[in-house]
Amino acid sequence: MIQFRSVSAYVREIKPLLSPIAFEPARSRLLWLPLHVAIVTLAMLAIASGRLTAWLLPAASLVIGLSFAGLTFLAHETMHGATLRNPLLRRVVGWLTFLPFTLSPRLWVAWHNGVHHGNANSPGLDPDAYPTLDEHRESRSVRFATDTFGVGRGRLLGLLGLLIGFSVQSAHMLAVSGKRGYLTPREHRLALLETSAGVLGWALLLALLGPWHFLFAYLIPLSIANVVVMAYIFTNHALSPLTSVNDPLLNSLTVTVPRFVNWLTLGFGFHVEHHLFPWMSARHAPSVRALVLAHWPERYQSMPFHRALLAVHRTPRVYDDAITLVDPANGRRVPTLNAELFARADVANQWQPSGKIPASKRPICTT
Repeated sequence: MIQFRSVSAYVREIKPLLSPIAFEPARSRLLWLPLHVAIVTLAMLAIASGRLTAWLLPAASLVIGLSFAGLTFLAHETMHGATLRNPLLRRVVGWLTFLPFTLSPRLWVAWHNGVHHGNANSPGLDPDAYPTLDEHRESRSVRFATDTFGVGRGRLLGLLGLLIGFSVQSAHMLAVSGKRGYLTPREHRLALLETSAGVLGWALLLALLGPWHFLFAYLIPLSIANVVVMAYIFTNHALSPLTSVNDPLLNSLTVTVPRFVNWLTLGFGFHVEHHLFPWMSARHAPSVRALVLAHWPERYQSMPFHRALLAVHRTPRVYDDAITLVDPANGRRVPTLNAELFARADVANQWQPSGKIPASKRPICTT
């Protein structure tokens, strides 16, 4: 019979088998910061010069957008402490690397490191989890977001989530993080200041470049970065079961990509491994993957990136129960990954949607 296992239960078994080097800060990853900043700066200067031909402007936007995405992957690893241990330095680097999305590093630590990692794919607790059918029925805003712009169900309109998803999600979390208790009132005010400083910087760039050049220097690159980042985020948990216990082998998915893409994205596709050891640089994720496959091959979820993206596009984004995705419009039901493993233990019948958690019971995360 299948049993949920906590993150700590897995870690206790395989951490002693990993080299101590795997838990040291991967400081060399920070070399990506000046590289991406140089690429973005040079491309923006080329756009501002007005000397690029019409067909070169989109190419410059693509280069900037890919570097924006690269900075975001570096921010993710850095804010988990995988490249730097000093909290102040992490926050400075985090602000710089999240600048394309004007995302406050203290908000990210509270929302992502704290609440999401502590409650991955747990209904009513994980702010990144897709809704249950009860939540979909009870909330007009959930219905609008899921049915109109949500990725999945084979709808092309849902692809808009790729173009603006991370920007919208970041703004939404900033708006609700105080009310939900993710940040204390003081931390929320500081997060607003960090975000405002980023917005002011881009507003100054708009004033310097003018609307036409700003479109190619920032707005189009931001959409490109959204596409790259959201393509990974959509595959992280959306195909996996909901779990009442934070069991990363059951509620997370690793996606495989060519070695060169893995290098450029700092191994972000190793998501199961990341939820086991979030403070570890993803450069050591292949070692974790080998150990997980040796110990729990029947639980581990992995598939090629393109297959995972196609599956997300074709399946609904509302949970009827822990192991079933349902389309509220037509009732079409699709099993999640690992559904057969769950069904043998009758886990779906044990799970009940927990609905919205009162603010008083939500964790307060500070940095």
